[in-house]
Formats: sequence, structure tokens, C-alpha cells
Amino acid sequence: MDFALILVLLTFFTGFFYLLDIIFFNYKKNGKKEPLVFEYSKSFFPVLILVLVLRSFIFEPFRIPSGSMMPTLIRGDFIFVSKFSYGLRLPVINKKIIEIGLPKRGDVVVFRLPSDPKINYVKRLIGLPGDVISYDQYSKRLNINGVDIPISLVGLYDNDANLEQGEEMLDEKLHQLLLMSDRISPGGSYVVPEDHYFMMGDNRDNSRDSRFEGVGFVPESNLVGKAVLIWMNWRLPSQGGPYWSRIGTSIK
Repeated sequence: MDFALILVLLTFFTGFFYLLDIIFFNYKKNGKKEPLVFEYSKSFFPVLILVLVLRSFIFEPFRIPSGSMMPTLIRGDFIFVSKFSYGLRLPVINKKIIEIGLPKRGDVVVFRLPSDPKINYVKRLIGLPGDVISYDQYSKRLNINGVDIPISLVGLYDNDANLEQGEEMLDEKLHQLLLMSDRISPGGSYVVPEDHYFMMGDNRDNSRDSRFEGVGFVPESNLVGKAVLIWMNWRLPSQGGPYWSRIGTSIK
């Protein structure tokens, strides 16, 4: 289900009947009873146009369904994504109409999966157009344009002996990541094409990202926006319940 398309269509049709009443009928002004379609359209159109503008050009909410971005984002997090950080795009057709900013290395980005644009992914931007990215699957270290990116290990994550938590600096942006001692993830060398980006999850050994077929390099046109804030965390009681302390946390 394409929610953006449904929202655009509902806004168009309610706006159409709203204008019909204003231009041709003026039911209330003429003391006539409004048909239900006109009454509902006049009630819902202002709300729909507001939601459409906010969702398309300002902020869009997303839910985190997996642990591929732990510890930065966890299952049950609901996040706001800034839709204007990388330029304003028209809803549904995703055509950029205004240039505002460019993605930066280290940003947490929501993008449409290249192999299936109906699916949204959230990962960290590692490689910019023209970058040469190397990832050693055994040492679990990045090299960007010939420069090794060090990781400072800070201890076990959640007292799990197989999960080491570390800190990594990307262009003066410090972020947290996880390394799994009992798993080896894909590695290799990658040259990022023009107008494309290389993405990786912070849970390095448990993330389907640009190292995998079906994701690969992400075209600029597939970018949705920059993840900026956790506005809610909700999990069922059987899953441990919500983390209230995560509400209002900025995403780094």
C-alpha cells in the first residue's frame, strides 16, 4: 500500500469537491442541505492538506522494525525523518524541486531500497560519490579513501559476550556501533559511483546494507531524508515494554 499516493488522491478529491462548492454551489450560503460528499470534503480537506505538506516536505515518521542499526536505533523506536535536509521532492513521483543540502558522511539516512522502492531502509551513510570504501570482514575495520577508520571498543553491549560496543568517528561525527565476535559479515572494496551512496548498518555484522546484492549503491533519487529524532519507543509488554528514556533522543 502506497500511503503517499493514497494521501495525495484523498487530498485531491476532497479539494476538488471543496472548490466545486465554493465556485458553483455554495450550499450553506444558499440555505441548501449539503450532500454528504461535500460536507465530508470540506471537513477533511484542511486536515489532509496539512498532513500532506508536513509529511512530504517537513517531517515523516518511521518505525524501526529490526536491530540492524543498534545501538543507535533499536526495535520499537519511532523516528522523525527530515524531508528537507537533502532537498524538497514532490510526493509519489519523488522529483526534486528545490536543492537545499547534500548528504554528509556519517548521516543516518532513510532511503528506498533500490531493488524494491516500496521498502524503506535506514542505515548510516559511509561512502559519498567517488569514494573508495574497503571493509575487512575479519578485523571489522573500515578504510575510506586510503585512510583507516579506528574503532574504540568500550565494552560489552547489554552484557552479551558476543556483542562488543565501539565508537567510530566519521568526518568528526562520533557514533556508536556493534561488532559480533561470533559472526563474519561480507567485506570487500567498493568504488561509489556518481550520484550514489554507500550505506552500512551500525550493527555491522547483522545488517543487510550496501555490501549485499539487492541493496548495493543507493541512488541519490532514492533518498527519503535524514533521521533526526526518536519521538517514541513502543514495544509490547511481552517484548520487554517501551523504553521511555529514548523519547526525545536526537539521532547521531
